[in-house]
Amino acid sequence: MLPSKKRSRAHRRSVHQGAVSAALAGLLLAATACGSDNAVPEDAAPEVPDDLECFSGGLSGSGSSAQENAMATWIAGYQSACEDADIYYDSIGSGGGRSQFIDGAVSYAGTDTAMEPAENEDALARCGGSDTVSLPAYIVAIGVVFNIEGVDELNLRPDTVAKIFNQDITHWDDPEIARDNPDADLPNLRITQVSRSDDSGTTENFTRYLEEAAPDSWPHEASDQWPIEPQESAQGNSGVADTVSRADGSIGYLEMSHLHGLDAASIGVGDEFVDINPEGAAQVVADSPRREENTSEYDLGLALDYGTTEQGAYPLVLVSYEVACLEYEDQEETDRVKAFLEYVVSPEGQEAASAETDSSPVNDQLREELLESIDAIGVQD
Repeated sequence: MLPSKKRSRAHRRSVHQGAVSAALAGLLLAATACGSDNAVPEDAAPEVPDDLECFSGGLSGSGSSAQENAMATWIAGYQSACEDADIYYDSIGSGGGRSQFIDGAVSYAGTDTAMEPAENEDALARCGGSDTVSLPAYIVAIGVVFNIEGVDELNLRPDTVAKIFNQDITHWDDPEIARDNPDADLPNLRITQVSRSDDSGTTENFTRYLEEAAPDSWPHEASDQWPIEPQESAQGNSGVADTVSRADGSIGYLEMSHLHGLDAASIGVGDEFVDINPEGAAQVVADSPRREENTSEYDLGLALDYGTTEQGAYPLVLVSYEVACLEYEDQEETDRVKAFLEYVVSPEGQEAASAETDSSPVNDQLREELLESIDAIGVQD
């Protein structure tokens, strides 16, 4: 039923990375919400490995909206090379994805936080008694985006960001903001904070950054739910982007591929202000150890250092994971999950996502560990 096969060279499609963004723009929603119901144009497909393993049939995932654009790129690339594969991904948010995975509604989940021990326990029945693995496959910076008429550059220290989002700083001409922006014409305009309305890994990473980088100004624990009564809220990263773009005086947070022309603040790191950039985000990940609560050697959850003051680092970073079982009930599901995830972490898959989203490709050492974990995924006895 599921002949695992190497794709033939006749099926290889490759394009220059600079053409990927424009070609994929019309495919993003279709690929993530509707799987392969819409054919992928040949000239839109990212490059794929020559030895890509193809499967036939369906594979469903759901979760992180931060991964939405990257997942659309991966699905487009895989399905262009493996024409009998039907891959679906519903970007309902990290919390929803983990819940659907635990309930057995999808084969894998995308999440901006690794599975917690309690969630792993909840997933034991779904995974036939085996543990889950959280695989860091998407590394991207989080931007603090703003919309102030006449202002397109803004320096914000961690404590200032925390006070703004805690609604302690309420107007754009506040002395604390003005001190770090002497050349900006800051208006006496009320600040409108825009947060996520759904359970969000982006929110959890953002609040964890505030908790660690500005502990004296942010009195809340990290959470995937916004911890205070919001002024404005929106569903998903794209919803936050749309709300900020339409409201003068607003500020929000979102994953880098959803900037869509919005202005992003430069964040205070030590004695400097650092623009949002993939290299700075990658530096933080490279310096971060594994979590102590990982379930096994194959579980690769990271303990990110959001409070780093290293020169050049951009600590407002999001690592998004693919969650899978170490054991599935049947060979077909196992083969499909492994084949797709191997493409996701491949150099070609990572470079395709980076070209589309400005994400930071995983380095060779992390890729080797990811492939070892994917190879360990098997079938229940």
